[in-house]
Amino acid sequence: MTERTVVVGAALLDAGRLLAARRSAPPELAGRWELPGGKVEPGERPEAALVRELREELGIDTEAVERVPGEWPLRAPYVLQVWTARLRPGSAAPAPLQDHDELRWLTPDEIWDVPWLDQDVPAVRETLTRLGHAARPR
Repeated sequence: MTERTVVVGAALLDAGRLLAARRSAPPELAGRWELPGGKVEPGERPEAALVRELREELGIDTEAVERVPGEWPLRAPYVLQVWTARLRPGSAAPAPLQDHDELRWLTPDEIWDVPWLDQDVPAVRETLTRLGHAARPR
């Protein structure tokens, strides 16, 4: 049986907005939007992986707040888990440093204005539900 690998995604929230990141690589994902994050390394806690990945990919200092219920399959052996997160006081503004070429802070009314990666849509929908917003993809 294949061991599964957890990928953590950040529902990074600020002033009621959600941060979305546009992929620049790999080519088959380029131009689509996702919740930023990455793989949990062996022996690493998911919350620590989230903080590390956001520092590496976006140059920001964050803290994980709470896990969004659910787990979403990616290509085997990967599964996506999402955590709400917030910027720590004094953090730099997010910048696309690795694997992304654009970032956007989206209000609840703008969430579906970007073409999300298919595998992120259920996680974004669940995040919005948890925040008390309608989760209506277009």
